[in-house]
Order: sequence, then structure tokens, then C-alpha cells
Amino acid sequence: MKLTRIGGPTVLVDLDGWRLLVDPTFDRAGRHYEFGWGTGSTKTGDPALTVDELGPIDVALVSHDHHADNLDDAGRAMLPSAGAVLTTKSGAGRLAPSLEAARLHGLVPGESVTLPPPRPGLPTLVISATPCRHGPPLTRAIVGDVVGFAVRRQGEERVALWITGDTVPFAALHRTAEELDVDVLLANVGGVRFGITGPLRFTMTGREAVELVGVAAPRVAVFAHYDGWSHFVDGEQGLRDAIDGAEASVHDRARWLTDGVAVEV
Repeated sequence: MKLTRIGGPTVLVDLDGWRLLVDPTFDRAGRHYEFGWGTGSTKTGDPALTVDELGPIDVALVSHDHHADNLDDAGRAMLPSAGAVLTTKSGAGRLAPSLEAARLHGLVPGESVTLPPPRPGLPTLVISATPCRHGPPLTRAIVGDVVGFAVRRQGEERVALWITGDTVPFAALHRTAEELDVDVLLANVGGVRFGITGPLRFTMTGREAVELVGVAAPRVAVFAHYDGWSHFVDGEQGLRDAIDGAEASVHDRARWLTDGVAVEV
């Protein structure tokens, strides 16, 4: 498997020849985006690759469509060129007008879709939605639906790639970490906070992500969505501090992705 960090949550995954794109964001830095209910963020980093440099995409995995730091204008515009688009059930309803129904799959946690190989010699993939909670208890009505993704080769129990999506720690997330046999874990971190919501957090901090790695015990853990936007409070330094202070069983699993460079894991 090769992973290329593009910026924010956006990661290009090459899995056995399949080209998967996580949460497409390709707008340039400098713009402020409103997320609703008085929250918002400014994009502070450019993508490491442009859409034109990306190449063909077999599957776009959109954890949620309604926050621009996970699907911005340029990312939304490239979705029709992807072979398949997987997102939340509610998000599929919003994206449906611009995408062919046969290529759009809306999932709730626990649901799966089986994708036949787009080219000869590639395995069939089974992709399942995993639970997320994008904020404190009782905020789902405000922050909306979010999912993660567990990607398996058909016929294998082991999860080749688990993408947490934007989430805080909660019981269903930790149950998922305990139940899945994970090869590569891609965790979204950053410790998102907003001035209007005070101390409330909307994604994992570095410390919380390290704790999740300890529970899931993947072969390799990599991280995304901790920089490039103004709403990250814990950010890269919080993640580095947490990894540096982690016990060896967790510290040795962690790998840093290099912007714009395919890293084999």
C-alpha cells in the first residue's frame, strides 16, 4: 500500500492497484469557510497536488460532504470523474443531483458495499462504513452525519485500511478499534475547537489518537487532518508530542506521511 498526503484530510491511497481518494479537498489556501451555527475555518495550506496532477480515481471516500474542510469546491467538482463515490446516507442524498446513481453509495455505520475490480488483476474490495461522532454528546443534529471506512479485500477478514473519519473518542469508536483486525490505520486528529463553542472539541487530539492506536494495534498508524486549517488547536505539535511520549508498542507503529510523496507502508 502507498499513501500520498495531499493536505488536510485528503490522502491518495494505492491499494493493490486500486486508487482511492479520501475526502477530496483541492481549493487553494486563503479562503474562509462557514460550517454553520457560528463556526468556520480559514484554509491555511495549499494542496500538495492539484486535481490535474492526481490522475484517475477509482473510489472517492467522503466521510461527510457538508464541511468544506472535508469536501471543498474543487473536491466536489472532481467527484463525477471518480469510478465510485462512498459517503453518508444523508450526504448521498445531497450529492445525488450531480452524480450517477449507480456510482454513488450512501452508507450508515455497519453497512458495506462490494466493488468489483475496475481493471483486470485487481482484487474485489469490500468497504464498510464505521461509526463516527464529530463532536460532544448530543451534537449530531448540529454537526451532521459522519462515517469512517474499513477497506477489505474480498474473502479476507483483516482490514487493509481503516480510516477513522472526523470523530472524537466514544464507545462505538473504541468497540470498532477492538473488533477490527487492522493492517493500516489512518486517523484524523487536530483537536478541532471553535471560539463560539469554548472548550468543546470536534476531533481527536494527538493524545486521544495515540490511545486509539493502542486499542486497535494496527501494523502501521498514519495521521491526517491536523494542519492546513485555522480550527486545529492541538495540531501537529500535539500529535508529535503524543507520539514521542507514547509507549514503544504505539510509538513504533506510527509513520509520518510526506506531503505530495507516495509513502509505502
